[in-house]
Amino acid sequence: MMTNFQDGLYFVPLGGSEQFGVNLNVYIAEGKMLAIDCGIGFADERLPGIDLLLPDPIFIEDNIDALEGMLITHAHEDHIGAVAYLYSRFKCPLYATPFTANILRRKLEDQDIRDAVVHEIDPAGSFKVGPFELHCLPVAHSIPDACSVLIKAAGVKALHSGDWNLDPSPVVGAKTEGKLFQSVCKGGVDVYIGDSTNSGVPGRAGSESEVETGLCEVLKSQKGRVLITTFSSNIGRLVSIVRAANDMNRKVVVIGRSMHRMISAAMECGLIDKDIDFIAEDEIEKLPDDQIMVVCTGSQGESRAALPKISRGDHHAFATKPGDTVIFSARTIPGNELAINQVKNNLIASGVRVITPSDTKHRIHVSGHPCQDEILEMWSWIKPKAVIPVHGEREQLESHAALARSSQIETVVVPSNGSVIQIKPGSVEVIDHVETGVLAVDQKRIITARHRSIAARRKLQYTGVAFVSIALNAKGKMAAQPFLETEGLIDENDEDDLKIEDRLYDDMLNRLEKMSRADLKDDAQVAEEVRIQLRRRCNQLLGLRPKTVVHVLRV
Repeated sequence: MMTNFQDGLYFVPLGGSEQFGVNLNVYIAEGKMLAIDCGIGFADERLPGIDLLLPDPIFIEDNIDALEGMLITHAHEDHIGAVAYLYSRFKCPLYATPFTANILRRKLEDQDIRDAVVHEIDPAGSFKVGPFELHCLPVAHSIPDACSVLIKAAGVKALHSGDWNLDPSPVVGAKTEGKLFQSVCKGGVDVYIGDSTNSGVPGRAGSESEVETGLCEVLKSQKGRVLITTFSSNIGRLVSIVRAANDMNRKVVVIGRSMHRMISAAMECGLIDKDIDFIAEDEIEKLPDDQIMVVCTGSQGESRAALPKISRGDHHAFATKPGDTVIFSARTIPGNELAINQVKNNLIASGVRVITPSDTKHRIHVSGHPCQDEILEMWSWIKPKAVIPVHGEREQLESHAALARSSQIETVVVPSNGSVIQIKPGSVEVIDHVETGVLAVDQKRIITARHRSIAARRKLQYTGVAFVSIALNAKGKMAAQPFLETEGLIDENDEDDLKIEDRLYDDMLNRLEKMSRADLKDDAQVAEEVRIQLRRRCNQLLGLRPKTVVHVLRV
């Protein structure tokens, strides 16, 4: 199949170009592939029983001999989180900057993967993977060691931005240096493939250095314990929180496994001071309330993270009490609104004050993604002839495209997941489409998000289920009374509901009594007659057509 990819450089987004998360991108040149990023997404109520989503790498698997390697631009879950889940399907060399490589190794170890080759790369270094000449460029983002990458192949220069912003004074990590981009991209680039997250937001994202001041102002009026929730990977934010806590004479305790992991990795990489004075969870009760600051995971309402557990009263080591304050130092990722609101409502109902970025005039969160003025400044440095918006839902991609068109950029191509975009000097166009999709992590297995078991769960949560067992002898006579059990239909503590269940049972008996002797000797016929009768009566009485399972036993 790679014989079709010989004329120019090809860009194929396999995930992340119509949704937030599940980022997976492929570049193809001279019949060889380079993958960039491989991240998770979060499932919603449409996928019951599923928490995590992965990009479907079937296109890569079908052409696995062409895969030269995978570069991870940074350690956010939507860019790195799926690597360990899918590594057995790739088994290719992995490339990452030091902090990202540290996190990647930990994730691989969690999945008991010991044979992966992880190459640490200089955040501003150059190297070659197959026919691809790569030059990394450090960028500011809400996690250390993030990078953009200039790709040179097939006579084309493409800048893959990754996630970035123009924070003028990052708390941790490098600035996005205009002079470096101008030097590396001298003469312009053929195409910019870039972050669309804030493409519809005017102005600039702001600086992480402002958050410490904003948090201090909010903390001044808080008399009780304070909990702050943020993304576990935002090391710069953690440092801002610790500094604000020190300014306000509060001790910091960290709750959440992923946050502890990120802190450990940052310390190992020398990004934060190993002497930061965190206190243990069991020391909280020893201090006055106005000296406590809890930093926890769960800013997106993830059910298994620390703050949602705390809000439900399910956390093993910490419980809120009236007078506490919870500060959300994070943005709401589209799609997580319902989960986050549930956490907020739980907290408020227990007497906790909730403060979000929109509730205060002080800056308690800045985005790690570029707003419009920052994108325009980037384009002034690299002078792209074409723009391909990625990393966002359709709204963000179209906003990015509109900004490019208003800036008189020659060519703008808005992709869908699976688009095959051919890039040649003076020409960027969609020429084909390949199969892609989303996989679901279903506890101990990985399945397609279209798996019939998920569809069945979705149906069951709306329609309920009825189980019937019928024992018949060889002549078709009942050997015992039939058994009927329902789930999701009847409240056993409600007398009217019990009467409905009695009617269902009587209808089932009547149906059996009316069947012919010949039909009663046919197991399949008995099961189908009872199934139809129960579903029909449930629809008449309840307006529901439950999944109905009938077992016929011969005794």
